[in-house]
Amino acid sequence: MEGTIYSLIPPVVAIVMVLLTRKVLLSLGVGIISAALLLEQFSPIESLQTLVNSFYTIFVSDGAINTWNVYILLFLLLLGMITAFITVIGGSRAFGEWALRRVKTRVGAQIVTAILGVIIFIDDYFNALAVGQVSRPLTDRHNVSRAKLAYIIDSTSAPICVVSPISSWGAYIIGIIGTILTYHHISDYSSFTAFIQMIPMNYYVILSILFVFVTATCNINIGPMKKHELRAIQTGQTFSTERGKVPGELKEDLPVSQTGSVLGLIVPIMTLIVATVTSMIYLGYQESGSGATILDVFANTDPAAALLYGGIVTVVITFLFFVYEVSVKKALPFQVSSKASWQGIQSMLPAIYILILAWMIVDLIDQLETGTFLASIIEQSNFSVALLPVILFILAGIMAFSTGTSWGTFGLMLPIAGQIMVIVEPSLLLPSLAAVLAGAVFGDHCSPISDTTILSSTGAGCHHIDHVVTQLPYAIIAAILSSVGYIVLGVTGSVWFGLIISLLLFGLIIGFLIRYSKHS
Repeated sequence: MEGTIYSLIPPVVAIVMVLLTRKVLLSLGVGIISAALLLEQFSPIESLQTLVNSFYTIFVSDGAINTWNVYILLFLLLLGMITAFITVIGGSRAFGEWALRRVKTRVGAQIVTAILGVIIFIDDYFNALAVGQVSRPLTDRHNVSRAKLAYIIDSTSAPICVVSPISSWGAYIIGIIGTILTYHHISDYSSFTAFIQMIPMNYYVILSILFVFVTATCNINIGPMKKHELRAIQTGQTFSTERGKVPGELKEDLPVSQTGSVLGLIVPIMTLIVATVTSMIYLGYQESGSGATILDVFANTDPAAALLYGGIVTVVITFLFFVYEVSVKKALPFQVSSKASWQGIQSMLPAIYILILAWMIVDLIDQLETGTFLASIIEQSNFSVALLPVILFILAGIMAFSTGTSWGTFGLMLPIAGQIMVIVEPSLLLPSLAAVLAGAVFGDHCSPISDTTILSSTGAGCHHIDHVVTQLPYAIIAAILSSVGYIVLGVTGSVWFGLIISLLLFGLIIGFLIRYSKHS
């Protein structure tokens, strides 16, 4: 079953079930079981062993703790505690009141969120969770739906990281590009120069980010997003209540200090940012050694460990704020600390359950060699050279959508694209690599089993399935326009002509959507 068309069954089953049933855990569970059965030729006992092993390797790998996964899970628990304490000390309340006086409109609340997403470009996980924590009080006050917030967060996290050389993503991609250039003896430009040249070739990223700002400014609500936005405006209910508990949302109302200030939110969030970035630089420098460049530092750092360290420091700082409210201002009883800690941890459990199942299905899909099968299609094909950029974009999108990982798609598809284009049309090497990056981000955006999609939902406090179905129309429109751009690029050989055509079509689509919104 490995490396064949049958390897597509588990991701397809999981994704279709998610979209049809709206039950994420059930759908992922069915996908996981089907993958195990395929791997073990439908033997129940061996399939069960495979499931147990897949779960086990989330926490232990090669006889040692799987620090990446464990640190991410611990960070989520810490983030839940931080959120709870920020609420208790009155930081969220004070920030909401402060922002309401200065950010007067729903448009302003969304634009501020998008700008924060662009500014915080170090890591996609960190971006999704930090921007969500800062922006949620502001967007809630202006009755912006959590689905819209999740869309803004998701569309300014991975898209920004994938074109930022000073980020965990940029370092990873530059490393792969360097390997490709070395293997094919290309010395016309360095891996860093190639990465910079590829930025304007990443049409999907450019259109996605533009779409966010235009959507916020012009109030463009497509498909299911319109229902969420209308409910938020008309009733003040920013998320759907019929799906049960929202990830990241506190289960019970906690006592809130009425003496807390805006510093109760700003200082913890700034501490999280500074402590995390400092930890990334320190860990990267320790791994790289003396004389390392900033790119070496980010290439060798451990983002998961940095998030954990940043989270620990932030919990301490936030707790000190709590102690100040208790001992100096006498605004809260100390016993609230245990309740806040437990409520914060509980608020993150739904996201953790989804993330663990997503990691399991990604692991089993990897064992089924789904990505390898999809990659082999392009290697064995005889498509026109002019169509290769758009084909690579589409295939990378399908692969990331099916496997739930853009990084895995980068690792598999970039070398293949390099190998093909060096032989067939060297002048289209960088555009084709950029098309792979763009397609992988697109597929990752749309995939309900993607960890970044899950964490964007968590950061926004939005039901995961609500985020998936409301973001799809925006992502698909940007992808279609990007595909046209890559066709033009392939035919004309001009990167800028392809981008201009995509932008012109984008303008036409936006004009139509604005008129549609006004008459519907």
